[in-house]
Amino acid sequence: MQRLKEYMITDEPFYLPQGDELVIAEAAYAHAIPLLLKGPTGCGKTRFMQHLAWKLKRPLVTVSCHDDLSTGDLVGRYLVKAGEAVWADGPLTMAVRHGAICYLDEVVEARKDTTVVIHPLADDRRELPIEKRGELLHAPPGFMLAISYNPGYQSVLKDLKQSTRQRFISLEFNYPEQELETDIVQHESGVDKATAAQLVRLAAMTRNLKDAGLPEGASTRLLIHAGKLMQSGMQSRRACRAAISETLTDDHELLASINEMINSLF
Repeated sequence: MQRLKEYMITDEPFYLPQGDELVIAEAAYAHAIPLLLKGPTGCGKTRFMQHLAWKLKRPLVTVSCHDDLSTGDLVGRYLVKAGEAVWADGPLTMAVRHGAICYLDEVVEARKDTTVVIHPLADDRRELPIEKRGELLHAPPGFMLAISYNPGYQSVLKDLKQSTRQRFISLEFNYPEQELETDIVQHESGVDKATAAQLVRLAAMTRNLKDAGLPEGASTRLLIHAGKLMQSGMQSRRACRAAISETLTDDHELLASINEMINSLF
């Protein structure tokens, strides 16, 4: 546990529940059931996991998944030190060994052969085989596995298999209701409530551009970024363009549409 001190969250992360997600997650932890978080980019999935870890008083080991993530990256590998092969635990093994929460962010981005390693951890066995060491780890009661992904980016090549999905309790996240999102943006960015409300209105407008070809509208995270730029003294329209329109798309027509929205609100 000493090794995981740096993964402990000591100060309460700001999080406003949208529903009963915390109640469900705590029940899942109590019954050793893993969590699947699904929702769009920047809607609060990672912050939720930070808040949950703080509430449960467990270390949180987060892995940002990507195309090149290998089983060795997760489980561990032998490294040569001073002429000797020394075993180094990967983040998943470290979390299992010490009873932490392991959060695999955007798990569908990882290679298919990599995600298979979580299967025996995500069912009643709660085991992690380390083939290179001939070791079988049994997860202690404090261990929890959580994964997340964005259903909006699903494709044939990037999707969760049913054999994976049905091992988890699923929590669906979305952007908060207008009043709640306004409170979040105000608190996290430091802007006044009226400005936060205008940013939330802008986000709602961009989220309606899906039929026009915009894959995803402005996330709560982008609104907070824009608010912080404003707080630093940047002119409101420029802050919104830098944090929102120019981040969302390179398409000239969509950029023009979003910039018109910004001009109408600020």
